[in-house]
Amino acid sequence: MNSLAYDIRFRARAKRAEAWGFLLLAAAVALWLWFAVLLLLPYDSDRGMCESRLFTDGPTANSGSSFRQPCAAQRDWPELLGILGLSVPVSVVGAVLLTSGRSSIRTSELTAEIARLNKAADQAAG
Repeated sequence: MNSLAYDIRFRARAKRAEAWGFLLLAAAVALWLWFAVLLLLPYDSDRGMCESRLFTDGPTANSGSSFRQPCAAQRDWPELLGILGLSVPVSVVGAVLLTSGRSSIRTSELTAEIARLNKAADQAAG
């Protein structure tokens, strides 16, 4: 296999890794937005509108009976933290893939430029 074919395949793999990293980071952002919506916006309950989980003056999590306080049982903190926790590995893997793909492409470009400069220097000397 010659070096040009190897370099083309190397850059294609790096671009794929970069694209997957970008998609995973976009998925992590979507999870963060979903978490923010669930945490900050008021929501409908069986018995009417409920305040947001963050800005409520009422009970937190599931304190009290869900019959007397239906809003307390609708959006529980473990569900919200589960969404936030799911975004952590997705964002870490996405950042690693995006960074490694981008740095691989830049390294390949640098290597090609050095080879071109060496070839030009050899032609000028000879």
